[in-house]
Amino acid sequence: MRNPSAEHQKKEVAAAWAVHTFTASGIVLGFLAVVAILEGDKIAAFMWLGLALFVDGIDGTLARRVRVQEVTPQVDGTTLDNVIDFFNYVAVPALMIYWFNVVPPGFEIYAAAGIMAVSCYTFSNVDIKTSDYYFVGFPAVWNLPVLYFHVLQTDPWINLSVIVFLGILTFVPMKVVHPLRVKDWRTITVPMTVLWAATSLRLVLISPDVNKAQEASPLLFWLWVMASVYFAILCIWRSLRKEPAV
Repeated sequence: MRNPSAEHQKKEVAAAWAVHTFTASGIVLGFLAVVAILEGDKIAAFMWLGLALFVDGIDGTLARRVRVQEVTPQVDGTTLDNVIDFFNYVAVPALMIYWFNVVPPGFEIYAAAGIMAVSCYTFSNVDIKTSDYYFVGFPAVWNLPVLYFHVLQTDPWINLSVIVFLGILTFVPMKVVHPLRVKDWRTITVPMTVLWAATSLRLVLISPDVNKAQEASPLLFWLWVMASVYFAILCIWRSLRKEPAV
């Protein structure tokens, strides 16, 4: 007769490894984004990075639900997540900036290298998160400014200025919202996250060579702007607020 507790333990281990595998799939998606970049397909690169962002957005919740730290203590999920995040949020966007001439000619290598360098501080900073799960400083999510450059079709000099500014903000103790973990205004933040993601998906698919996003889909564009402004206000509000009692 089978031991019910042993069977249950096997199921727990299988579930934990399934979550680790799901997390690891993010690096495969990032690699496919690199392939798209090398083939000159910026939209495909954004789509792969979008899928990687989706994986990263929910794998933490799944990991906590199946207790991966307890069930598979030999695997450090945090290290695994950080390796994948550095690749997808730093290395791949840096390559996009270099490959697609996002900044003025002659500055591509400096912008990309600068992003890689300052992001090392972010990933080694033990105080990168507050007790209420806000990031401290710009959290090295460089895929986001690259997406905004693409949708807004901003001038290369503006792009370079933004990259320098965000690089400086890496070392400034401003607070940046984690849209899925921060509890402040969660009933509004989660729907806003869904709205931002959905509108971003549509706007990214608009080729800048054919039309401007604002002209091609004005309603979705302004909904996207509204969601972006909401997150900016939440970050400013938390940065000005006193630290909550632990």
